[in-house]
Amino acid sequence: MGMPIVCDTMNAVYTHGHHESVLRSHRWRTAENSAAYLLPHLKPHMKVLDVGAGPGTISADLAALVGHLTVSEVTAEALELARAEVTARGLTNVDFAVADVHALDHPDDTFCVVHAHQVLQHVGDPVQALREMRRVTRPGGCVAVRDSDYAAFAWYPRLPELDSWMELYQRVARANGGEPDAGRRLLSWARAAGFTDITATSSTWCFSTDEDRHWWGGMWAERILRSDMARQALASGAATEADLRRISDGWRAWADSADGWISILHGELVCRA
Repeated sequence: MGMPIVCDTMNAVYTHGHHESVLRSHRWRTAENSAAYLLPHLKPHMKVLDVGAGPGTISADLAALVGHLTVSEVTAEALELARAEVTARGLTNVDFAVADVHALDHPDDTFCVVHAHQVLQHVGDPVQALREMRRVTRPGGCVAVRDSDYAAFAWYPRLPELDSWMELYQRVARANGGEPDAGRRLLSWARAAGFTDITATSSTWCFSTDEDRHWWGGMWAERILRSDMARQALASGAATEADLRRISDGWRAWADSADGWISILHGELVCRA
């Protein structure tokens, strides 16, 4: 499927982009289904930073639980997605910042908690990102991160089109400077960043009902044709239009299968500063 692609790994490109098919997936995320490991550590007085907030659904949930939340994204355009969600919910304890996680524009010891969901898999230097997250966390506070691990995804039926999807995603994400199997590496990255008090766990999303399969499978059937990943795969020669259509059809066939099941593994850490 196409030719090899290369990149400068210190200048990572966000693989997914912000097509509506991507945002449909990201807006499904809540603090309950995506940050349950963090919730017991949150208190009403806390000042929290949410790094790489995306469309802001997790951010807004967190804001409702703490004293103040700062939402950050790498571009103003991406930040507006989170701002719209926060505004729609009428939350008034939130501010917004355009920021690069490798060099956060906050003083040392600013936040009680720094949180990042599905961020470290997309950055050029996850260890430096964790160092920065630690720097802006108050002593005794925590850095909380959660990332998926693509190679650990499991599904049935084992359709060849979905195997092609996994192979293509891995190639494109790595060419963009990311690490699609980040979940299993979080602990090693945190240790390299200087953390010593680390609680490492994992959790999954599982889609198996008719409704869930058609939502997840339909989302990826569109995403593989229309998202930034599709454009990157075509531009680099990693895939052809026919390859992408075949993968899209495979996702729809999986969604239509009464036996269809998929489990999405995530690594997660709570690191004491």
